Amino acid sequence: MVRLWCVLIGYAFGLFQTAFFYGKLNGIDIRTAGSGNAGTTNALRVLGPKAGLIVMIGDIAKTMIAIGIVKSVFGPVYPDIKYLLVLYTAAGAILGHNYPFYMGFKGGKGIACTGGLVFSSHWSFIVMGLLAFFIPFFTIHIVSVGSLLVYFLYVVQLIIMGQNGFFAPMSQANLCEMYAVAIFLMAMAYWRHRTNIVNLIHGKERKTYLVKKPEGYVNPSHSGREEDKNGNTEKTDTENM
Repeated sequence: MVRLWCVLIGYAFGLFQTAFFYGKLNGIDIRTAGSGNAGTTNALRVLGPKAGLIVMIGDIAKTMIAIGIVKSVFGPVYPDIKYLLVLYTAAGAILGHNYPFYMGFKGGKGIACTGGLVFSSHWSFIVMGLLAFFIPFFTIHIVSVGSLLVYFLYVVQLIIMGQNGFFAPMSQANLCEMYAVAIFLMAMAYWRHRTNIVNLIHGKERKTYLVKKPEGYVNPSHSGREEDKNGNTEKTDTENM
């Protein structure tokens, strides 16, 4: 029952769609602009770097707040499965972000929310997450590569640390349950990024720049099509967060 409560608490916080509400404050329905994805990347491309930063912080924060509440309420009662409950809470927040019922179950892709999970974990997860995301972002400027890499390395690190006693005194059965939740989240993220993966395979994945594109840059996935002043073209489903 406690696991269900953690999912519900996470889902409730995940329903706060930062990109949607920030867009409304600026007279834009993010669901009808750019890719229509209610996440950090689309907010960055449609509304600019400030909006992208605000949306990212908001989505990270809502997951961290939910996890903080669960740790405070259930942590002292269930100290042996505290980390497992954290995973269930994060899963709820990501589900709420990705599938908000009041938006027709059409939200973001959960990467910034996953950042909240990473930041609520051990410092080594934070270091890994930052390096895995920002190295690809600042070198090849493809958000999806960093997003997918963060999940893969998080799961690998979680299993390695778990099997080496980091989450003691958690039982092996509960450890396996925790791994299963993490793998489920990774699988959901990869499914939500399936279009991005296809584009990566064909060399057509869209690049994202914090400030502006380099002079003479032509997005491979939008070749031959005109872009508006924000760098947007016709609606696609290739946003990443």
